[in-house]
Amino acid sequence: MTAFRFKAYDGEGKLQKGVQEADTPRQLRALLRERGLVVADISAISHGLLPSRADWLVWKRGLNDMQLSMITRQFATLLSAGMPVEQTLNALIDQVDSERERNVLAGVRSEILAGQPLARAMRRFPNDFSELYVTLIGAGEQSGRLGEVMERLADYIESRQIFRQKVITALLYPMIVTVVAAMVVFGLLVYVVPQVVQVFQDTKQTLPLLTQALIWLSALLKSGGAIMLAAALLAFWQAKRLLRNPARRERLHRWLLRLPLLGRLIRGINSAQFSSTLGILVGSGVPLLTALHAGAGVIGNLPMRKAVEQAANKVREGAGLARSLGAARLFPPLLVHMIAVGEASGRLAQMLERAASQQSREIEGRIIRITGLLEPLLILVMGGVVLLIVLAVLLPIFEMNQMVRL
Repeated sequence: MTAFRFKAYDGEGKLQKGVQEADTPRQLRALLRERGLVVADISAISHGLLPSRADWLVWKRGLNDMQLSMITRQFATLLSAGMPVEQTLNALIDQVDSERERNVLAGVRSEILAGQPLARAMRRFPNDFSELYVTLIGAGEQSGRLGEVMERLADYIESRQIFRQKVITALLYPMIVTVVAAMVVFGLLVYVVPQVVQVFQDTKQTLPLLTQALIWLSALLKSGGAIMLAAALLAFWQAKRLLRNPARRERLHRWLLRLPLLGRLIRGINSAQFSSTLGILVGSGVPLLTALHAGAGVIGNLPMRKAVEQAANKVREGAGLARSLGAARLFPPLLVHMIAVGEASGRLAQMLERAASQQSREIEGRIIRITGLLEPLLILVMGGVVLLIVLAVLLPIFEMNQMVRL
């Protein structure tokens, strides 16, 4: 059977939308007519069919973390209660709110009814289920612990979402202060300063150097502000185009790792994501080599990702994971030592999860310290800029007063 999206009108002329399974569109039309509905549109839900233009952006973006976490948690609960996968999907289709979620779940159910396992059915929707997600589902199916694996997967998605929200919350205030300060300074330079300084220019007196610089900057922003903005956008687009080259992007990422504060932060974030992902993969019964390749995909920094791929090759040849990762000198020493302890004690999954938790706490503390320093620094910079503007306006007044006294 195939899942279809339909739009139909009831006896009162109201538009009804939904998802229904049928062998053919003709059979679906007959089923809808039996329910007293007049069919307006029918489209099959399949990985091989593109969505409508109106839904293209939503379809391409896929399920967000909140939706995916809720689906995974409910899926795990129903499976743990002994419900078969097909009935679980039926219950979830009735439970979810958005049409996007219903379409995806109905598409997965159609693939299962066609004889596909759950992991392979989810692989048909790569924008909604990542390679890591599908790998874990496959491991749960093979081990017979699908409900337990999905519980751990839901915990992982929720913890990742909570961590991202903490980072965004910590950086939100400095970003707002920066934007407001930039707007205030721009407004002063473009609208306030020219009107005040015009009085001094009419006196034909020689203005101080600071005032002349302020007048020049104000005129530049007022006459060429749009050109400067366009140039900045063009430079950003050009830089983004150049960074599509993997070699250039890798050199940039390697340079970022050498920066004093930002480098440690990037290293810690990627290490936490990698160790957390590897821990849940290994703990779910995924072979270490497969887990390493899947874990490398969550690392955004190219040199660190390359180091994991090289470590996977060394592990394939019989080397230890801790020694292979430590050779690159890109991961925190504590993580490497905890992996070594996990390999020696046979508790690699537990040690990886502990290392991920420790790295996350360290990152949160570092971000709080950085934002704590940024807030007074931004205030000082803003005060300094305003002070320069005020001095540039007041200096000609002081000179005029001295001339009057003389």
